[in-house]
Amino acid sequence: MTHLPWPPEAARYPDDSVRRFIAPGSNIALDFHGDPAIAELAVFSDGNHHMALEAVIRAFVDSHPDISDVFYTTTPPAPLVDALKGGGLVLGNLRISRRPDIFIGPVGILESLRADGLVAEHAPFAQSRGNVVLVRRGNPKGIESLADLLCDDVILTCSNPVTERASFEVYQETVTTLAPGQGVDPVAINTKLSDAGPRTVHSRVVHHREVPELIGAGTADAAVIYYHLALRYSRIFPDVFEYVDIDGVESNRTSPNHPTTRYHVGRVTGGRLGKAFFDFIRDETAQSFYAYHGLTRPH
Repeated sequence: MTHLPWPPEAARYPDDSVRRFIAPGSNIALDFHGDPAIAELAVFSDGNHHMALEAVIRAFVDSHPDISDVFYTTTPPAPLVDALKGGGLVLGNLRISRRPDIFIGPVGILESLRADGLVAEHAPFAQSRGNVVLVRRGNPKGIESLADLLCDDVILTCSNPVTERASFEVYQETVTTLAPGQGVDPVAINTKLSDAGPRTVHSRVVHHREVPELIGAGTADAAVIYYHLALRYSRIFPDVFEYVDIDGVESNRTSPNHPTTRYHVGRVTGGRLGKAFFDFIRDETAQSFYAYHGLTRPH
């Protein structure tokens, strides 16, 4: 299987003297960034807006040149919640016990953490614009609408309904909400999205990495996915991906009930850098990065 050549992501990129252990398919860690041993700021974040978060963190480091490093994660939120409550993260055979100063995720998760006393405060800072259909370059199956996703020769992929419930429920709500207006049976398309089988392949752990890998390799043909993720893939892998706008997302003319996700930032600790980053990610500089990457201000 040919793997996608993902670009590096970090607050500070290491120089060429640092040995890299990267073997696609075995030893590769794309959603853990920086050095937890020396980092003066640790950020736990859900991952689907990782490209915008990287830009914000690099800008934050530029504005605080005395910072040694920022350690940040961009995985689904559930394991990060467990890490905050328990003994850290396990990456293969590597254990990371560093606790976060900042926690980023959907509003429901942040409110639950606040109620449990695990974050001191939280606030909205970004929102998704909606969802599109990711396909291979040239759109070989000719997908133009939700109805085409029900074709027998179209293999669908999406986030796992068990391990990535938050994103799966967004995609599930998208297809069932839009289906009646596009002449599609909502039960049929929900069934295809939900039931793994010969025509549906779910991700295992991190859909924002696995879904493009599946489509790029030809294992799947299409995915209902956040617009900002599809935009990212088409920018960094223009020869591999394109996307189909199924509900006017690009023109900001989506249906009134088109599902979106609101992202909140939570301050876990009272440290200087935690408070500074809590304020920084909500200012105009951060907003410009999120806008460039296809997200918007909270409505």
